[in-house]
Amino acid sequence: MSSTAGDEVVVMAQEQPPPPQGKNLRRLDSLAAESGHFRGHDGHRSKAMDWGTILQLAFQSIGIVYGDIGTSPLYVYASTFTDGIKNNDDILGVLSMIFYTITLIPLLKYVFIVLQANDNGDGGTFALYSLICRYAKVGLIPSQQAEDKDVSNFRLELPNSGRHRRASKLKSILEKSNSTKYFLLFATMLGTSMVIGDGILTPCMSVLSAVGGIKQATSAMTEGAIVWISVAILIGLFAVQRFGTDKVGYSFAPIICVWFTFIGGIGIYNFIKYDPAVVKAINPKYIIDYFSRNKKDAWISLGGIVLAITGTEALFADVGHFTVRSIQISMCSVTFPSLVLAYTGQASYLRKHNEDVLDTFYKSIPDPLYWPMFVVAVMASIIASQAMISGTFSIIQQSLSLGCFPRVKIVHTSTKYEGQVYVPEINYLLMLACVGVTVGFRTTTKIGNAYGIAVVFVMTLTSSFLVLIMIMIWKTNILLVIAYVLVIGTVELLYLSSVLYKFDQGGYLPLAFAAFLMAIMYVWNYVYRKKYYYELDHKISPEKLRDIAANTNLCRIPGLAVFYSELVHGIPPIFEHYIENVPAMQSVLVFVAYKSLPISKVPVEERFLFRRVEPHELNVFRCIVRYGYTDVRNDKEPFERTLVERLKEYISEDLWLSPKVENVDDEERTIVVEEKKGEVVEKELEVVDRGWQSGIVHLVGESEVVAERGSSFGKRVLINYAYNFIRRNLRQSYKVFDIPSKRLLKVGMTYEL
Repeated sequence: MSSTAGDEVVVMAQEQPPPPQGKNLRRLDSLAAESGHFRGHDGHRSKAMDWGTILQLAFQSIGIVYGDIGTSPLYVYASTFTDGIKNNDDILGVLSMIFYTITLIPLLKYVFIVLQANDNGDGGTFALYSLICRYAKVGLIPSQQAEDKDVSNFRLELPNSGRHRRASKLKSILEKSNSTKYFLLFATMLGTSMVIGDGILTPCMSVLSAVGGIKQATSAMTEGAIVWISVAILIGLFAVQRFGTDKVGYSFAPIICVWFTFIGGIGIYNFIKYDPAVVKAINPKYIIDYFSRNKKDAWISLGGIVLAITGTEALFADVGHFTVRSIQISMCSVTFPSLVLAYTGQASYLRKHNEDVLDTFYKSIPDPLYWPMFVVAVMASIIASQAMISGTFSIIQQSLSLGCFPRVKIVHTSTKYEGQVYVPEINYLLMLACVGVTVGFRTTTKIGNAYGIAVVFVMTLTSSFLVLIMIMIWKTNILLVIAYVLVIGTVELLYLSSVLYKFDQGGYLPLAFAAFLMAIMYVWNYVYRKKYYYELDHKISPEKLRDIAANTNLCRIPGLAVFYSELVHGIPPIFEHYIENVPAMQSVLVFVAYKSLPISKVPVEERFLFRRVEPHELNVFRCIVRYGYTDVRNDKEPFERTLVERLKEYISEDLWLSPKVENVDDEERTIVVEEKKGEVVEKELEVVDRGWQSGIVHLVGESEVVAERGSSFGKRVLINYAYNFIRRNLRQSYKVFDIPSKRLLKVGMTYEL
């Protein structure tokens, strides 16, 4: 298999489920795709959950999803009124904006609209991209097959609507424009990079804000001490990630519940004690008055207000760890009411204490509750980081399975819940980046500017993809689409313009992170696509394979060989290179091509597609193993055993359907045909069993890639240096496949791209 194979199959190769039970078989015959399709009765991703499980997941989600948005009251007012409060009514204007922003973006947009655009339960930027790729042919790898649409999860449940003309027109535009395809992939990579950048900035901002509160109790605590305490906490946080979301969630959920209880309760106390009249901020007139008084300063202050919705993307990115219903329940019953009460209470306090605006959170806490609240705040800030870290792991898993990220190890951390993963390499890189940002910036001011850009960029990209899905897939009424763009889109663009104003004050940081990550993703994906097209153009023709089989120097030896490839439309050229150098072939040969479909999961019983390669007596087969971008392997069942079992099932079905018996009278035909077929099937299965017993060998291509002669300077740098540097410093393909080294044979070849 080629060196770039791992980027698509890292998750797939490591996460092979056990063989299905009680499957049906049927024979497909297609010139454009593989034939031999295994299906079961139920292809749906998961069974309906009972309410007990949903409520259990809702409780867990409080600890994982809402830590970030839940700790925003630590710093929102301080980040908004950086120059102090100039007019007491400005507090009402800001409170009104906070209330409507939380209502429109996290609650309305994400909880009730965006979560519905999940891909068989999984969320994030790549989930939206996969939905679009599934409905329109906008993918850049020509690996589509007619049979892909027969996978039960591949099919979309489209609404019955008369708005097909608009949807068809948009679909046609996307499919015909090559630049649009590249733009969609670019936007997806940008969104992914920004989420990862958010995962870096969230821990720095939350932990520094909470630990800084100790200055209220003692002046002996210096800035340097706060920074190093924060660093120690961050290192501890990343150290526990390997235990998984399931265990971490149960540990964190009670603490965040206590946090929400505290901030909500203190909010009610301050509201009653200081100024209940702030309730009139529900009137949006105060927003208009705020902008009339402050003009440009009001627009700049939006960069602080937007921090009230940091971590909102975690609602969508982490939905695969939970369920849509569980997140809706926890948001509506716990998170939203607590946040509204907290910001309202702080506004009431500030109306009487304008001078305390830079330390609003801790100043507004009643004295007897200061230390308990400080302890809970520090713990909640640690947990706040978990939301985006978990979301980062999920989105990395999705991107690498679609060939947009280099090979990394994916660890499935829960046997109870699907979608909960841990990525060791990314975890350590995030930790180093967080420590670097914390030590380098030292205060939350510049980090806050960077934070806002990362948050709003991802939200804007999500809205852009969602509009495409509304028109093309959901076929939403155009008036509702326009209303969404005018309301949600306008609010997000207004916030984006404000945070970009602070680009030179720390706002460049997430864009620098994104540029670095996108460079890596682009290099990997570019060579990945080039390599696939090279193999497609140089694949072995049926005539060439017959010549190889007719070669008298070719020796057939006992055994079963599995030759790994990513080419789904033929036999890769590296096989011919192998035969030229080693003129021997096992008695049974299976070309295995791993393929990632633009869906989150492929049902186990629909995973394997087989085709026999002619001539028949060669005992050569092709197998397409199809995975979704979140599929995980059952370590208890070795892949090779599953493959052999499926191969035998295919042979049985294929031979029973296809052989013909000539020169037999009609009266005897039925009996003779059955006998002949039985003999042929038994003989074929015996050949496979003998090959299996003689030993299985795994052939993995370790091809080098270089730019062809005459290539431009940029292409040579990209392929010869950038790509090969990344490849050499990441996991090798045989480690990705988890192949025993004693049965591994590497095949080397150079591809000139």
